[in-house]
Amino acid sequence: MKIIVVSGYAYPSIEPWVLSSWLPDLTFLGNFSYGITAEGGVVDLNDENLIQAAYTAGVKPMMVLTPLDESGTFNDVTAGILLSNPQARTNLVNNILQTIQRKGLAGIDFDFEFVPVENRQDYVELIRQTKELLGPQGYYVTAALAPKTSDAQQGSIYQGHDYRQIGEIVDYALIMTYEWGYTYGPPMAVSPINQVRKVLDYAVSEIPREKILMGMPNYGYDWKLPFVKGETRAEKMSSGGAFWRAQYYGAEVIYDQLSQAPYFTYFDSAGNKHVVWFEDIRSIRAKLALVEEYDLAGVGYWNIMDYFPANSEVLNEMYQVRKL
Repeated sequence: MKIIVVSGYAYPSIEPWVLSSWLPDLTFLGNFSYGITAEGGVVDLNDENLIQAAYTAGVKPMMVLTPLDESGTFNDVTAGILLSNPQARTNLVNNILQTIQRKGLAGIDFDFEFVPVENRQDYVELIRQTKELLGPQGYYVTAALAPKTSDAQQGSIYQGHDYRQIGEIVDYALIMTYEWGYTYGPPMAVSPINQVRKVLDYAVSEIPREKILMGMPNYGYDWKLPFVKGETRAEKMSSGGAFWRAQYYGAEVIYDQLSQAPYFTYFDSAGNKHVVWFEDIRSIRAKLALVEEYDLAGVGYWNIMDYFPANSEVLNEMYQVRKL
């Protein structure tokens, strides 16, 4: 049985029973999220509950670092200012190490999305500098990367991530193979397997397979129809919640073969038609099979704030989880 790395992102507000249910199946726990200042400071996270629970279960707790400012808001402007300033980057690297040592974390996971294209190389250098300082001390350095299909892919979420250079540096790279179906987008599977394959085909051409973690969604969306671009906002929901809703409305769950994902439609009490795309035991198994097919290091779940037993059931049926 193949042994794989499994990571999962969690907020400190996670229900204790949900966290304890997930921990036996995790290698890394991503504590979401620490933030940054333009000068290279680290915005702390009150995550002692996550750290303690992780170590008790033999899981490595990681500092997830995103461009959150001191108000808790994602701020790409701050990220650009920081990345453009070599001294600020050095300050950040030193502050990362101090925070990890002070709190007893196992390492850092960089999750900088929408990196300005002009700061693409600066971001590589930040990760490289961090690895050079933290690696010799036994800390892990990982990064989450946008789901690209080529290096030339256009779009603000893609252009700032250099797969090859970042892949050379980090211990593991999580490829965010989810959010095709998303809050403001048209109804579709969150992680359609035909699209995931395209991303993995590119990823393995740039990053060593033994470093790649494939993103796994632990949620679905409910869209009210008709979809109106710029107006429709899908409701995010757990897979368990989706099953409950299908049952409540007496909806038939249909499995889409192309995307390898389930969906159903229903009419609410006001007569509005809805469509729900989510994950079930079949879609989970189909995605997890790609780890073996592509010979990847493992998977990373976004996120583990809800517990869906099928995730654990299929994971343990197919693989053994690595404990470091």
